[in-house]
Amino acid sequence: MGDVILVAVIALPLIGFWLLIRGQQRRTQQVAVLAASLQVGQEVVTTSGLYGTIAALSDTDATLLVAPGVQLRFDRRAIGRVLGEEGDTPRPL
Repeated sequence: MGDVILVAVIALPLIGFWLLIRGQQRRTQQVAVLAASLQVGQEVVTTSGLYGTIAALSDTDATLLVAPGVQLRFDRRAIGRVLGEEGDTPRPL
């Protein structure tokens, strides 16, 4: 009986830690895939909640048109999601 409790005390934290690490790896991979798939003209939302249209892309940056004549530069990894892919409707500028 004591051996079973000892194994449980050791195994449960290890399993929890493994699940935590695996979840973070999965999220990192999803962010990389999204950043690589961005295209000019897509309606997006940043991780901070800013809506805009991609006006230009470089290897590391995305320039968003957030209002007529207003462009902001973001790191590509700061794009949280692309609108229209998950049933979202793009907002007019």
